[in-house]
Formats: sequence, structure tokens, C-alpha cells
Amino acid sequence: MLPVVYHPIYSDFPIPDGHRYPLSKYRLLKDYITDNLWPVTTHVPSMLNSVELKEIHAPEYVDALLTGAIPLVKMRRIGFPWSDALLTRSLTSLGGTTLTVDLALEQGVAIHLTGGYHHAHYDFGSGFCLFNDLVLAANHALKSEGIDKVLIVDCDVHHGDGTASLTANRSDIITLSVHCEKNFPSRKPDSDIDLPLQIDTGSDDYLDAFLPCLRLALAQHQPDMVIYDAGVDIHRDDELGYLAVCHEGIAKRDTAVFEACLDHQIPVAAVIGGGYRSDHAQLVPLHAELIRAAINTYYPTTWKIDNE
Repeated sequence: MLPVVYHPIYSDFPIPDGHRYPLSKYRLLKDYITDNLWPVTTHVPSMLNSVELKEIHAPEYVDALLTGAIPLVKMRRIGFPWSDALLTRSLTSLGGTTLTVDLALEQGVAIHLTGGYHHAHYDFGSGFCLFNDLVLAANHALKSEGIDKVLIVDCDVHHGDGTASLTANRSDIITLSVHCEKNFPSRKPDSDIDLPLQIDTGSDDYLDAFLPCLRLALAQHQPDMVIYDAGVDIHRDDELGYLAVCHEGIAKRDTAVFEACLDHQIPVAAVIGGGYRSDHAQLVPLHAELIRAAINTYYPTTWKIDNE
């Protein structure tokens, strides 16, 4: 059965009414998987400790966030009001992504039902991201025997600027970002591989550009692990996206990533990434494609979940 990582706190922290962050989608996605009796085992994470945080983030920034001493201007850049609940939720989510790495190393694949906080930099957060779970997870994976290089495949519609800046001087973490060129953030530091796409790029053009790039990255860098950010804000109806990929295109993308990793015998830890709708329930079938693709790719003789 597919290992998934989830905690109820993911949809349980205070944000202002009308906030753009899709707070309930994590709970709704977990309910969808449970209600449909999909073959998963659920793992509940613990909070990440500050020691691991300070391995990639500035210690003074970590301490300021954890104690509530961070300046208001920095919290505004993050996009949330500071609260103890926000910090507990964030640290639990970070622990969830590192747990997803551990499970993927054991079983070949694992999925985190949140994650993808790629706008967090060394000493500041941005775009709903306090700390960078993708780099934390890669750094965590590199402590495991036999893991000498990690490839972060970031398919969120927004460029992974924090990830790129945090790994700029590292040869053991390779970053691939496929994103909408004319979208947040305005400043996009170089990833190892950047694939900027034009506004309104559709499914066929998206896949024709991304899939050869993915195959080349796997062949050229030969990573020992892949961390996959499977954002669905590339969908044509996303409120913050600007690309025009359809539901089927997202399903094909997720399947292709898993199949490529399986072909190369590379364990993959996936996070669901971004997706923005006023009606959070509309995001659930899109995010669910990641779970469906993993089950159908890794357990085809035991389970097969047809597309709806």
C-alpha cells in the first residue's frame, strides 16, 4: 500500500477571512482518499526540530520566527499573521516532508499531503512559505547511506526561488524548476535547470517541454533520490497560475514523473504543492491525481484506480 503522510493540523491554524491560502484542501484531500477506499497507509509526522532548520536557514531567522520576535514586515512578506498555531503547523509539515523522504527510501515512493514551500530563503520567508521543506528534505536525505545526490523536480507554476538560492553553491542538490515565466516571484535566481513557460501554455506544449527535460536531468545528473513538487496551479482554471494545462495533462505529468523514477530505480518523495481556488474542493480531484498515479505506477498488479 502507498505510504502517505498527513496530520489534521495542516488545515487547522488561524488565517483571516478571505485569505487566498487554500487551508481546507489538505483535509478535503485526505477525506477523499479515505472515502474512496484508496490503498494507502497513513503516517502521522512529528514536529521538526530547530537543529535541522538551522542547517539550511539563518539561525537568527529561525529563532525570531520560533519566538515571535520576527519583524512585522517580514511576516507580511510571508503572507500570514504570526501565531503559535502557525509555527506548530509549519514545523509539523516540515517533519512530514522529511518523514516522506524516509518512507520513500524504505519503499521506493511516498507522498506528503502538503508541502512545497519553495519560496523560503536563507533568512526570510515569502509567498506563504516560512521554511523551505524541499531543501530541508534533500539535506535530510543526504544523511542516508547511499544518497549522494538529490534532484528536486519542482512543477509548481511559480518559480522555486528560495530553493534555487539555498542550493546555489551545492553540487549534491540539483534543482529543476518548470514554471510560468511571467508570474510570482518577479526575481528568479537561477536553478540548475530552469524551464520557463509562456502564459497560457497548454497541456501538449507543457508535456513536450517538460518530459524531455526531466529525462535529460535524470540521465545527466544520475540522482540517488528525487523530491517532486507536484503543484496543480498549472491548471487552466487556477486563480494564481496563468498556464492552461488541463486535468488530463496533470495526470499525465504525474504518471510520467513516477514512471521515469521507477525506470531508473530512483526513490521519489512527492509533495502536493500549490493550487489555488476560492472553492477549495475543486482542487481535490487535481491533487488526487498524484496519489492515483503513484498507486497505478508502483502497485499495478495489486491495485488499479481508473480515472474518473
